Amino acid sequence: MDIVKLLILIILLLTLLVAILLYELISIRKKHILISEILDEIKEGNPNRRILARNNEITADICYKINDIIATNSSKIAELEKSDMAYKQLMTSLSHDVRTPLTSLIGYLDAIHNKIVDGTEKDEYIEIARNKAYNLKDFIDMLFEWFKLDSKERIFHFENIDINELTRSIIADWIPSFDKNSIKFSIDIPEAEYYASLDVVAYARIINNIIQNSMLHSNGTQIGISIVQKNNTIEITINDNGKGIAEKEIPYVFERLYKCDTARSNKGSGLGLSIVKELVTSHNGSISIESVPYDKTSFTITLPANKAL
Repeated sequence: MDIVKLLILIILLLTLLVAILLYELISIRKKHILISEILDEIKEGNPNRRILARNNEITADICYKINDIIATNSSKIAELEKSDMAYKQLMTSLSHDVRTPLTSLIGYLDAIHNKIVDGTEKDEYIEIARNKAYNLKDFIDMLFEWFKLDSKERIFHFENIDINELTRSIIADWIPSFDKNSIKFSIDIPEAEYYASLDVVAYARIINNIIQNSMLHSNGTQIGISIVQKNNTIEITINDNGKGIAEKEIPYVFERLYKCDTARSNKGSGLGLSIVKELVTSHNGSISIESVPYDKTSFTITLPANKAL
């Protein structure tokens, strides 16, 4: 009798186990069909579907991993769509930024070629055309710089160099422009040697772009450049007394093609400060902005300091 009861109990347990296994198999089959249907929807262009699963389900780990992959891919797709839109905006902006000065340049050259002007006026037209050609070249140089950075093709050549002497050399080239535009300038760079690992060309681009940004947009009458060393970092600050940048716009000024609506004019490509941010980052540095409209706007670059050779 005990053996019979034991056999019955074993049969019941086996039956229960089989029932549980069948239930799990049916659940897995249903989940498999659901996963397949959701993946088909995602493949057809619906990135918002997710696979729901309870923690105690056998397929839970797989479902969670699939959801992570979907979320990651959705994020990448969104970034690509944003990038594609930005590139379209870039092309539209560039076509305007190139066509306008080029048309003007051709107009001056045609006037000279067709002998519409002569004498002193002809000389003035030649000088204007020359300046426009250089402005166009600067724009194209900046464009190529940005494309190289964006495509990760920019090759850097770092060397341990005295940043104070290099900065003084860069600023010296701006003095004629400061004088021509009646801009007062102050330079507070120590005679001591501060060393940093720099790509000389890239560092010059950083300083030049910030100064050019101030010259083009701030409408200020003063520019200041200073350098200080703090522990293991070097801070380069460039400031002006122009109309400044509104607080709400500061987080966006380093974005590609961003042009402040109220604080800056429509001049420029919108690439200069974006290039600055990329180059500073490539030097393992950071850049920040502080601005009090119509009082003072400061760009502060912080770079790692090196020991002298």
